[in-house]
Amino acid sequence: MNFRPRAKDEPEINLIPFIDVLLVILIFMMLTTTYSKFTELQLTLPVADAEQQRDHPKEVIVAVAADGRYAVNKTAVDGKSVDAVARALGQVASAGQGSVVIISADATAPHQAVVTVMEAARRVGLSQITFATQSSASARAGNGR
Repeated sequence: MNFRPRAKDEPEINLIPFIDVLLVILIFMMLTTTYSKFTELQLTLPVADAEQQRDHPKEVIVAVAADGRYAVNKTAVDGKSVDAVARALGQVASAGQGSVVIISADATAPHQAVVTVMEAARRVGLSQITFATQSSASARAGNGR
C-alpha cells in the first residue's frame, strides 16, 4: 500500500470560452435590436375618461397656458418663476397642507411649466397633486371628428 501524500492538482476554470460566448451573444443582441427614436412617438396625453370635477374647498386649480402663463383659481399670476407661483399657491391654499393641487395644463404647454407648478407646490408644502384631463368623447368633438 502506498500511503504517500499525493500532489493535489487544483481545479482550474477556464473563463476564456465563456467570455467568447458572451461576446458573441452581445454582438448578436446589438445587431438584432431595433432602436426607436423619441421623435417618432406621436403622443396625445391630456385625454382620459374620468369622473367630472367636483368643486371642493380643498382644491386649488392651477391653469397652465400654452405659452407658459399661470392662473391659480382663475386669478392670473404675475411672472413665470417658481417663487411667483409658490406665493400665489400659498395665498389660495385655504385648507393648508390638506389642499389638493389640480394642474390643468394645455396640451401644448411646455413641460417645464408643469414642473414649475409641481416645484412651487412642494415649496408651499402641498404634496397632493393631480392633473386635469378632458374626456376622450369631448376631445373627439373638439377635433371635429
